Amino acid sequence: MKRAGDVPPASPGGASESERLLFGGKLTYDQGFAVHSDAWTVLGMWEMARSLPRQVGLAVRLARRADRRAFATVAFGEIAQGVTQAVSLIMVNALLVRLLAPGDVPGRLRSALSAIVAVAVLSSVGALCRSASLAATRVLEPKVQRAATERYLSLVARVELEAIEDDGFHKLMDTAQWGADAARRMVGYCTAVTASLISLIAAAGVLTVLHPVLLPLLVLMALPSAWGSISMARHRYTSFHRFAQHARAAKLLSQLLIDQKAAAEVRVHGVAPLLLTHFRLMAETSEEEQTRLARTGVGVNLLADSARGLATVTTYGVLGALLWAGRMDLAVAGTAVLAIRSSSASITALVLRVTELQAEALYIADLERLCDEAARRAVPDGGRDLPEMVDEIRFENVTYAYPGKDTPSLEGVDLVIPRGRTVALVGTNGAGKSTLVSLLSGVRQPTGGRVLWGGVSTAEADREQIFDRVAMVAQDFYRWPFTARVNIGIGRSSAAPWDDAEIRDAAAYSGADEVVARLAHGLDALLARGYQRGQEISGGQWQKLGLARARLRRGDLLIVDEPTSALDAAAEQRVFDQIHRLADEGQTVVLITHRLASARHADLIYVLDEGRVVEHGTFTELMDPTLVLGTGAGAFRSAYELQARQFHLPTVPTQPAPAPGPTAPGPAGTAGTGSGASPTGHTGTGAAPGAPAGAVGEGRSRS
Repeated sequence: MKRAGDVPPASPGGASESERLLFGGKLTYDQGFAVHSDAWTVLGMWEMARSLPRQVGLAVRLARRADRRAFATVAFGEIAQGVTQAVSLIMVNALLVRLLAPGDVPGRLRSALSAIVAVAVLSSVGALCRSASLAATRVLEPKVQRAATERYLSLVARVELEAIEDDGFHKLMDTAQWGADAARRMVGYCTAVTASLISLIAAAGVLTVLHPVLLPLLVLMALPSAWGSISMARHRYTSFHRFAQHARAAKLLSQLLIDQKAAAEVRVHGVAPLLLTHFRLMAETSEEEQTRLARTGVGVNLLADSARGLATVTTYGVLGALLWAGRMDLAVAGTAVLAIRSSSASITALVLRVTELQAEALYIADLERLCDEAARRAVPDGGRDLPEMVDEIRFENVTYAYPGKDTPSLEGVDLVIPRGRTVALVGTNGAGKSTLVSLLSGVRQPTGGRVLWGGVSTAEADREQIFDRVAMVAQDFYRWPFTARVNIGIGRSSAAPWDDAEIRDAAAYSGADEVVARLAHGLDALLARGYQRGQEISGGQWQKLGLARARLRRGDLLIVDEPTSALDAAAEQRVFDQIHRLADEGQTVVLITHRLASARHADLIYVLDEGRVVEHGTFTELMDPTLVLGTGAGAFRSAYELQARQFHLPTVPTQPAPAPGPTAPGPAGTAGTGSGASPTGHTGTGAAPGAPAGAVGEGRSRS
């Protein structure tokens, strides 16, 4: 028998069984907006070197923006440290000249005393500058990370809804989120690169003065290390992009094992072994990639170290030849040795830091691509002003097709939503109701036709003005992992900190005041398990909080999507009474519901089917086949009667009256029931409690 762990491995270059089974195929990252299929060309040494100043410039701008004082301290400290090092080498050369000059030892030491003091002072100053720069760098790093994170989050929060739903944009966010961390690390790397570069320039300047041939030899020593480090950075970056989605998927499997919402099913259905097995297989695939990178690194480093060793031997050989030929004094040779050793250490540090800096710069580039794309796909600022009073919202031949879909979700829709009326949208799942309200609220733009708010098209209007006039209670509205106060007040987040009196009024309106009263900490109760003092509430209680949130917002247009799906019958009736009162007060209400009885008292009902409006009218008109408007052929009436029949109780056959005398006790609720009583105690000729109004009788209609 096949066990959970008996999963075949991945074929070479193909998807693993875990990827095929759980995710439908290989999780290879194509980078969405910037394909790096030929990474060896795109990430070549010249391309990387050319892009490095731009990325360093970005890190510098972020650092200046985050803390100008700390940035200035770092800049001054590194420059001062480099200057002291250059002057120190010059003083060392003077010291060696005086120590190696003819004469007695005491005399030579006295003549070198000033140079010795200067070297000591310069070393102390350099150490102080290095300490100040390091301290300022530690201050800058978290601030730069925060600034970079705020930058991309603020841009992503403003993109169109289509961008958030776009797979390519999500792939870009997968890698761009590393950019903020990279920006933090780049501060330290920039500091280290600056220090190493200034030190190298100082040493190179001294070597040039000592003998011109020493500088090319110094460059020769740097090239092998630079090639090796940059090559490995390129390998790691390419691997990261190939496995970005794979890593996220493996993390998802581990999170599912501890997710609160999945916990019950994980235990009851015994899902843990399956998830653990595939987590291990996904991890093993990643481990194979890390092993491959390690083997590649061994080969690259071996070549780089061999070439660098050869360059070092050549440098010292040339220095020895110059001494042998008498073309260099011994004091100069001593200074050259010190400069070469200092330069060699600086080269090693510089190459290492530049490589790290370049690697981080690649992730900064990802962050820049995300910010550029988010800015390009952002909700436009400004636009035409909406009228002070919008008398109606009109759809004119509106079509909408989701990106990548051949069939439109809405096609040729015409409808009118009058101000201060309750308009119901009904239809089967997938009929286009949710798409319609997303166009209505301005979060999407039609691909054809126009949505007009008082004659102003949403494509031309100031979208912020539209958003400001809309309150929404979606069926799956977001349950914020914050306190009860915030979950209500976030409906008007611009008003924070909120007035508790307004919060409580909104809660009383929706019945959420009863929910808050039962919470141990009232409005301060944290509605999120897994945190100190956190607790969870039921779906019905959440729905009351959601309605209170919409009430507090007081938008001109209230959109409610199945607002009572988790409420009991009494609470449901209360909510609908309140919704109708809102329309009486002048607020426009758009109601999406599958319960057709809920639409009975709407002023206007639109019936959608496969993205088209097939019927519209009042409840009375839709129930009368002679008055119905549209091509639905009585679709609303048929669906309404179908739902109504579900609430009819079967008639219980009348039993002959028992003979007088004692009778045996029957099941609870059956003894003594009158003729025609149902097992639930209701007569067989009526409707069960909660049946749609009009399921049996006509009922009243709202004027």
